[in-house]
Amino acid sequence: MSANKGSSSTVDLEKHHGDDVAVLDTADVAYDDPNADAHSGIASFSEDDSPYPEVRSAVANTDDPTIPVATIRAWVLGLIWAIIIPGLNQFFFFRYPSVTVGGIIAQLLSLPLGRLWARFLPNVKIFGLDLNPGPFTIKEHVLVTIMASVGAGSAYATDIVAVQKVYYGQNYNFGFQWLIVMSTQLIGFSIGGIARRFLVQPPSMIWPANLVTCALFNTLHSTEYAGVGNRGGYSRERFFYIAFACSAIWYLLPGYLFTALSYFSWVCWIAPNNNVVNQLFGVNYGLGMGLLTFDWAQIAYIGSPLATPWWAEANIAAGFVFFFWILTPALYFTNTWYAKYMPISSGGSFDNTGSKYNVTRILTADSTFDLESYEEYSPLFLSTTFAISYGLSFAGITPRSPMPCDLYFRKQIWTQSRKAMSEQPDIHARLMSVYPQVPEWWYAIIFVSMFVCGVVAIEVWDTKFPVQYFILALVIAFIYIIPIGMIQAITNQQVGLNVITELIIGYALPGRPIAMMMFKTWGYITMAQALTFTADFKLGHYMKIPPRSMFWAQTVATVLAGTVQLGVQAWMFTNIPGMCDRDQKDGFWCPSTGVFGTASIVWGVIGPARQFSQGQIYYSLTFFFLVGFLCPVGAWLVHKKWPNSFIRYINFPVIFSGTGLIPPASAINYVPWAIVGFVFQYVIRRRHFAWWTKYNYVLSAAMDAGVAISAVLIFFILQYPMSGAIGATTVQTWWGNTVYSNTLDGNKTPLISLADGETFGPSKW
Repeated sequence: MSANKGSSSTVDLEKHHGDDVAVLDTADVAYDDPNADAHSGIASFSEDDSPYPEVRSAVANTDDPTIPVATIRAWVLGLIWAIIIPGLNQFFFFRYPSVTVGGIIAQLLSLPLGRLWARFLPNVKIFGLDLNPGPFTIKEHVLVTIMASVGAGSAYATDIVAVQKVYYGQNYNFGFQWLIVMSTQLIGFSIGGIARRFLVQPPSMIWPANLVTCALFNTLHSTEYAGVGNRGGYSRERFFYIAFACSAIWYLLPGYLFTALSYFSWVCWIAPNNNVVNQLFGVNYGLGMGLLTFDWAQIAYIGSPLATPWWAEANIAAGFVFFFWILTPALYFTNTWYAKYMPISSGGSFDNTGSKYNVTRILTADSTFDLESYEEYSPLFLSTTFAISYGLSFAGITPRSPMPCDLYFRKQIWTQSRKAMSEQPDIHARLMSVYPQVPEWWYAIIFVSMFVCGVVAIEVWDTKFPVQYFILALVIAFIYIIPIGMIQAITNQQVGLNVITELIIGYALPGRPIAMMMFKTWGYITMAQALTFTADFKLGHYMKIPPRSMFWAQTVATVLAGTVQLGVQAWMFTNIPGMCDRDQKDGFWCPSTGVFGTASIVWGVIGPARQFSQGQIYYSLTFFFLVGFLCPVGAWLVHKKWPNSFIRYINFPVIFSGTGLIPPASAINYVPWAIVGFVFQYVIRRRHFAWWTKYNYVLSAAMDAGVAISAVLIFFILQYPMSGAIGATTVQTWWGNTVYSNTLDGNKTPLISLADGETFGPSKW
């Protein structure tokens, strides 16, 4: 690293603070024990640094305001990544198994690109700005990464468009699509900007995920690795490229040549016609108890196991085993909710013949609920895993209420929340004070303009969505952003509002699926987007990026990313045959869209009153509300009595929400994920900490990037050309690519099959 004042690394911090073993031990305990109070008894070393050891270990406490930031180079690279990464993620969003290309990919690859620019481009001026202002700086690098990541994930509103097309036969034009995507994405930005004084400036609002990013920035711009000094071995960059190449080459096997390595239901291969075995060990519609997969895309489908603390992974794994390997089979094989007439795990919905629920049969010509047709047709049935997932969503709501939340996170959240309102600015806030802040009216302009976009989309197109409920959705997001933002800033866990919003709109406007999806999106994603922007604000705060540069970079990148995603989605639905069909040959069966569409039927068309009220099929799931209230209270009482017992490691909000991707995810995603997490986040982290610190997150990024690039090349070189005829009689048909589909699980066979004309379920509904 240069001696530049604004480029201090963690190595410098170590030299400044000395070898404070007690602080390092306390921070390590806090990482492994979610209930440990990492900050008790630890005072700031001086006013020139953060009072929190986690921040001191990753964030430089100096700044040089003269370092170039918003250069032509940074904007060009940032805009390129704002096209490539959101486009790739939207492409994979509709595929199973999917991969997510995170901002860390841009973070790692932008460094050599920026240095090449600095070395080879001439130093001329364009519109008064330097084309090549000199060496590629750490602040340019941060701005590029933020532009790449701010809109990287698939915009939630694109699922509204997909569900309209697949489930309801509606094809509203690009204008409608663009308005709702921009409105849902950018209203959150405006709210996040207003909330920054509560969630960014206070030192206790740490945002732990950003510390990894900060450490990597300081590492990439340093000659020594931050945190472990002059440790030998490959540089991070070289390690990344080696792991990336290995990941990309290996994926050719589970991704194309031998796909049974991905869908590794080896027990079903032995007994393809044993129905019980296929329900338990199947990977298509079963519980996936075979434990193994050799496909990183499957392992990382629910998120990289190398980026989640082991205590959280252990809680999620324990919840998975209890609810999906013990409770689910018990309910299924006792035929609870008529489960035997369906596969044990599916993200779809069923009628009383065991067929896919035909929602068009219970809709009027203007796409609203028709009670008479519903009574003539069938109630809606869910697979056991889908029903349990709704129960866990209900359980997950109540720990977010004030009393259980106060009990469970009392030390971590409420103490720091009170601090956040009164604590003095730390060194980072003081360093940032030299930069002009973003005026509040900038955020107000975005809010008003995006509110108008939302109203136009609601009123011009036939959405059946009253504007007053649009306002109510935004009010819900406003109410929750500060408390949920504080939880995420301290614990690194975000609480979703999707079920809360579904309940509200399901009872308020039953029979209107499009209105339900729009209300849920504005109520839930407005808050989630606000926290995404806020997390980026905190990253900019740590890395000393001028707030106004951040504002424009985030705004422009979000607009560009959302537009690109809509374009990619439109191309896919036009050019990929069988898009969103469960049997789509290349895996583009839209698992998230299927779950989203089923939710639109449950909550929007039929409504929760006909699904979960007393006397209805799934009424018993409402008792999960009570479970979600009692569990954290009971755990707190046990912890008070026996403070050193294992109960302190149990985190019920994580248990209830951690399995939220089931279905379509199954054990083939969760169990290998937990095993890999145990190896890297527990064993290697404890026994080989220096290696883990230097390479763990780089390995995660390399694996994700290798799979993503390999999957794109395989699709466009071997699968998409010639209508998929390449290898049609050789590679595509050999045993290793068909064995997992030639089973009862592959054929979606329930435990009890009905003859033509037979039905199951209640006689009245």
